[in-house]
Amino acid sequence: MKKILVIHTGGTISMQEDASSGEVKPGDTHPLSDQHLPIENVSIAVKELFHLPSPHITPREMLVIKETIESEYEHNKIDGIVITHGTDTLEETAYFLDLTLQIPIPVVVTGAMRSSNEIGSDGLYNLISSIKVASCEEAKGLGVLVVMNDEIHTAKNVTKTHTSNIATFQSPQYGPLGIVNKRNISFHHKPITKESYPICKLTKNVVLLKAYAGMDESLIEALTPLHVDGIIIEALGQGNLPPAIVPPLSSFIKKKVPIVIVSRCFNGIVQDVYAYEGGGKHLKDLGVIFSNGLNGQKARIKLMIALETTKDLQKINELFS
Repeated sequence: MKKILVIHTGGTISMQEDASSGEVKPGDTHPLSDQHLPIENVSIAVKELFHLPSPHITPREMLVIKETIESEYEHNKIDGIVITHGTDTLEETAYFLDLTLQIPIPVVVTGAMRSSNEIGSDGLYNLISSIKVASCEEAKGLGVLVVMNDEIHTAKNVTKTHTSNIATFQSPQYGPLGIVNKRNISFHHKPITKESYPICKLTKNVVLLKAYAGMDESLIEALTPLHVDGIIIEALGQGNLPPAIVPPLSSFIKKKVPIVIVSRCFNGIVQDVYAYEGGGKHLKDLGVIFSNGLNGQKARIKLMIALETTKDLQKINELFS
């Protein structure tokens, strides 16, 4: 019999809708904690770690989740772990865990788009599906997985694409790794690489900005008194920026502050193609780091983690390529 630990952290999956006002908010207890889960050959233990909406989750809580998972794995014979989490920042926590956990058992993150007492609530079903995946032998070695709406995604590729639809979590360009059926789990492809960084703290201040038409130097210059350790920019197209922000970015590069660009586009990667001022080729020559297809919020998580392991800009460049 497989032993699965369910760690609750809060989010919509833990909330209830007020019948009179329509407000969705946390209650005194987690509504799924006492649910009977009809899963054969699985023993389920439950730990309520947090009771937080996902906008309240910070890297500090992510680190606590990581440490809790490692402690539970070390001291208990656990075959898999499921984390319930609010959906707004679910992909960031999942990717943080994917980059920092070093345990051989499946770890699955899930949530819900509808609270426990709403019509069509998806929380219980997603939880059951996630437990099935976490107890599945084929899920080992795939990194942290996100299971929602009958689909299995990698933490690296999955992102929230819709504000309210239950099919919100998608993996642009790559699609899900597999699907959850009533009777079995079916994987149809697997990741070919796995990154892992052994960190025990998060101390770096990394900011995320988004480029736009007519963007000037004011936002970049405003970062100077904040003493940032790194900057992520969601650039235009294949990795281009308005020319007005290039001079202040150059001053950060001279101070050896890593600047990583991703694309604000939904699909594709950044490349050093255009040689005009602010174009990708120009930025690459200045020392801007090009990411490997991550979105902005995940690139920020990765740079925060990378800076805990090295300050060498060449090594950081390699980690993102």
